Amino acid sequence: MTQPNYSSGQDYVVEFLGYEFAFNALDFEERVVAAAVRLGLIPDNDLDDDETADLVELAADGRIEEAQSRLGTYLVRNWERVGLVGSESLVYWLRKLVFRGAWLDHRVKEGLLEVSWDDTQAEFGYRNPNGDRALVDLALVPSWHEVQYRP
Repeated sequence: MTQPNYSSGQDYVVEFLGYEFAFNALDFEERVVAAAVRLGLIPDNDLDDDETADLVELAADGRIEEAQSRLGTYLVRNWERVGLVGSESLVYWLRKLVFRGAWLDHRVKEGLLEVSWDDTQAEFGYRNPNGDRALVDLALVPSWHEVQYRP
């Protein structure tokens, strides 16, 4: 029987859409930064420790209490423009991508998905063991490129 919950540690334990996911600090940090890059909030994953801490606090707590970096200060000062793009919430999408990645990794671990290389897209993806590409991997995400933080 497969378990629906993902766990890599107990530093961050959060619930999303009825699932409880537990992360070690490094796993959660890497997933949050990757989510921010995928959304276009930041240009790449080359962040210092304070920038990472601000993004992690935003994803974990839904807010930045006291910015530790220029990135955090940018997010706090520009929250009215950055917090919602259209009707899409930045916090929601950071969390969704963190959980989507953990869910996919859990499915790989359980043998329900396989990692594959897509030559046409030049990227890794997920497919069902029967060879079909996983639909969840094809899901689109909103873009924060217009309000992207540029150091």
